[in-house]
This record gives sequence, C-alpha cells and structure tokens, in this order.
Amino acid sequence: MWKFLIRRLLLGLLIVVLGAFVTYAVIRCLPASYMEKMARQLAAGSQGRVRYQDMLDILNKQYGMDGDVFSGYAKWFFNAIQGNFGDSWKYMKPVTEVFSEVIWWSVLMNIITLFVEVLISIPLGILAARKQYHAADYIVTVFALACISLPSFYIGTVLKYVFAVKLNVLPLYGLWGRYYGQMGFWGKVGDIATHLIMPVATLAILSIGSLMRYTRTNMLEVLNADYIRTARAKGLSEKVVINKHAFRNTLIPLVTAFSGLLPSFFGGAMITETIFQIPGIGYRSFEAMLQGDIPFAMFYTTFLMVLTQVSLILSDIMYAVVDPRVRVN
Repeated sequence: MWKFLIRRLLLGLLIVVLGAFVTYAVIRCLPASYMEKMARQLAAGSQGRVRYQDMLDILNKQYGMDGDVFSGYAKWFFNAIQGNFGDSWKYMKPVTEVFSEVIWWSVLMNIITLFVEVLISIPLGILAARKQYHAADYIVTVFALACISLPSFYIGTVLKYVFAVKLNVLPLYGLWGRYYGQMGFWGKVGDIATHLIMPVATLAILSIGSLMRYTRTNMLEVLNADYIRTARAKGLSEKVVINKHAFRNTLIPLVTAFSGLLPSFFGGAMITETIFQIPGIGYRSFEAMLQGDIPFAMFYTTFLMVLTQVSLILSDIMYAVVDPRVRVN
C-alpha cells in the first residue's frame, strides 16, 4: 500500500507540474492582458507624456512578463513552492488572501447541494431499479435525462425568471439583501438561505441526473446477482434485501462518482456563481481570468489540480473501506 501511495503521489506531482505549465502557457497567450489594459490607462492619463509601448515595457518588466513562457513559468514555480503565489493583479492583494475571503461561500453552497443531491438522486435511482420498465422507472429516467441535458445557464435563467421576476418570491441575485446589516443573527441566516435557494437548486438539478442514472444502473446489476436471489429465497423481506445486501454493494461503484467531490467543493461553480453573482471562488476566478490575472488564475487552477489528484488517491483508499475484498497488490 505504501509503495502504491508513493507512486501515486509522485505521478500526481508530475501531473500538477505539467498541468500548471500548460495553464501558464495558455494564459500567457490569451488576448486579454492586464498589462496592456493598465498601460493604455496610464498612457492616456499622462496626456501624451508617456507612450503606450514604453509604459507596457515597464509593466512587463515589473511583473516578470518580459521573458519567454519557460522562464516566466520557472520563476512562478520556484516562488510557488515557497508558498509565494504573488499578488492578484485585479484585486491588488495576495491571491491567498482573496481565496480565503471567498472560498467558504462556495464550500457552503456545495455542501448543501451535496445533501440535496444525495437525498433525491439515490432514493429515486433505487426506486427506478426496483420498478424497472414500470411507470416510475420511465418517469425517473426522463427526469434524469432532462437534468443531464439542460445547461446550468439555462436552468439558472429559468429559475430567476420564474421565481424572481414573475412570482417575486426569491431575490434575483447576490448573497444578501439591502437590509442585511440591520438584521439579527437569525435574520442574516435566513436572508443568506433565501439567496442560496436558486443557486443550490441549479447545482442540484445539474448533478441529480447523472447520480440518479448511476445509482439505477448499479442497483440493477446488483439486484440480478446470485446472492440477492439467495437472500430472497431465504425468506428475507424486500426491505432487508435492498437496504442491507443490495445497497452496500451499490456503494462500491458510487465511490468513483464521489471521487470528484473534493475539487467541486473548493473549486466553486463558475457559471452558476456568475449568473447569481454569488461571491464565491468560481465567480472571483471568472472575473480574474477575464482581466488576464495570471497570479490568481495560476493559484486557482493549480489548487484544483492538487485537489483532483488527492481525491483520486482517496477514492482508491475508499474502495478498500467499502469493499474489504478490494486490496492493492
């Protein structure tokens, strides 16, 4: 096990290093450039005393962008392994400080979404498997396919139009209302909860379909196994057969589906947070990338790559926890 973990850690480290380089090279090639924007503003403010190109050369040298991609990445990498990820060009503060200010809103929203997703998708997936080729199975399947097919911006826009514009029962955007500062503790909690209903519903609808289908497929495979027929032949009730024998073995493939939870918790939901203007890490990252904010974009993408590698290693360990027959040679 230890040799396996060491190999996976080394491979994960190599993937992160190479992935960060690809990200850096792509961002350097983006048409949006923070230095070009600032150079235009400073040159225009100088009323012709400073040329645009001269100001651009000064800014490129100041931010270490005067070299090629390889030297620029090497400089960023050696600073990053020392814990120095630089200052955000857009927010004018260390990227780690910006990250710590907004990450917990994304984590909160994704934790709530996870509970809603599990409470809805797994029972419906089991129901569809038990009622295969019946009306309940068809209804659940159509609902799951609709959830998988609809994009997040469409779902979010429809929810805003119905519940905020037409019915006027939920706030249109943001995380708190106009009178948030005048409320007590529970009033603030209620205000934030009201603002999170539509974003959480959007994220839940996006994820319910795939998990529901995954649960149904695996449950059907388990229900057709020999040991399930043996359990029924022994006279066990259907509830015991489903909950004690079938569902536990259904969890084994579901571990793979849940292996991406860690990156999604801390990665935020860029499109959903942008639609509803939730000040989470996804929304902040979207704004930073539009401005060509290389320090923040590099920290954000590298952080996600590290979380992805960690979640994959944890999923392998969880296999052995869920099923004792699974062991690593």
